[in-house]
Amino acid sequence: MSTLLVWREQLQMFYAKYSVFIRIAFQFALGALVFYLINTNVGFMEKASSTVCTLGLSAVCAILPMIVMVMAATALLLVHFYALSLPVAIVAALLFLLMYIFYFRFSTGRAWLVLLTAVSFALDVPLVVPIAVGLMGTPVCMIPAVCGTFSYYMIQLVKGSSSTFKAGDEVQMVETLVAFAKQSLMNQEMWVMAGAVAVCILLVYCIRTLSVDHAWKIAAAVGAAAGAVIGAAGNVALNLHISLVPLIVSGLLGVGVGLVLELVFLSVDYVRTERLEFEDDEYHYYVKAVPKIGVTAPQKSVKHINERQNTGVINDGKGWGGGIQNSSGYGTGMLGDSKSADQILLQRSLNKELGLDENLKK
Repeated sequence: MSTLLVWREQLQMFYAKYSVFIRIAFQFALGALVFYLINTNVGFMEKASSTVCTLGLSAVCAILPMIVMVMAATALLLVHFYALSLPVAIVAALLFLLMYIFYFRFSTGRAWLVLLTAVSFALDVPLVVPIAVGLMGTPVCMIPAVCGTFSYYMIQLVKGSSSTFKAGDEVQMVETLVAFAKQSLMNQEMWVMAGAVAVCILLVYCIRTLSVDHAWKIAAAVGAAAGAVIGAAGNVALNLHISLVPLIVSGLLGVGVGLVLELVFLSVDYVRTERLEFEDDEYHYYVKAVPKIGVTAPQKSVKHINERQNTGVINDGKGWGGGIQNSSGYGTGMLGDSKSADQILLQRSLNKELGLDENLKK
């Protein structure tokens, strides 16, 4: 445990030092993943599906606010939809407009959550992001998460029914517009999963804010179970085809992510919990104090060992504090130096035999 806490401190120090570069790298990786998934699933326009376009958009979005990446992903989707069918592009543009109205009205600044939710569904781990958001965010985060769910299922609908949505004459265009709008809004699986995401975020948030021990762990487990139960209930009640294996696996992964988030952002010692009671003129207070676990990252220190320099002090043989000068002109230092007594006696005897002591007295 102490090793993990040391790693946490080192990670925080590293992030504080290189936060700008880490943010740019994260946005570039997220943009590359988002644009790649769009191009591989609905890449109806070849030029927009090229690797150069994907990397170029990712590089541009890496240095701009996250809302620019959301707009770029929306524009890329509409371009591909237009290449397939104009009615599909029109209906998709209207649906995106409605989603953005709710987004800008209630949850501005959480654009990354729209993208992460859609990516988590594409990677078959739909409950990881809701659990993490419930632990770190607020109930308002349900809006961008649900918008990301709608975006994912819209892409899946176009991908699965692209042959029926291809452009034709005017009559076929009207029929395509009505059919796509109806299928987009009446997709029961989409509504079930959107409900699972919303309930998961709300439950996790409500439980982790309770004044109970290990609230984060309990919240992550309850959120994962709630998401899996809602998916299973939707399968039974509506005769859907939601795969339960990704729900269970993503729920377990979500619990693991919750443990990591608790270690990084909470990390308290419930054993030393204290309950305090005091009052003032207006209120009576009941306080539960849980101390945080903190460690200091070890600092590396380098010791420099320099050669001894001549002090210029000559020992006259009468005191303890003087230095002993040898034939080369360098002092040997004080009697309290690291040389042993035998070495000092040997050097003195050599000085006496060579007549150095007499020369020094003169």
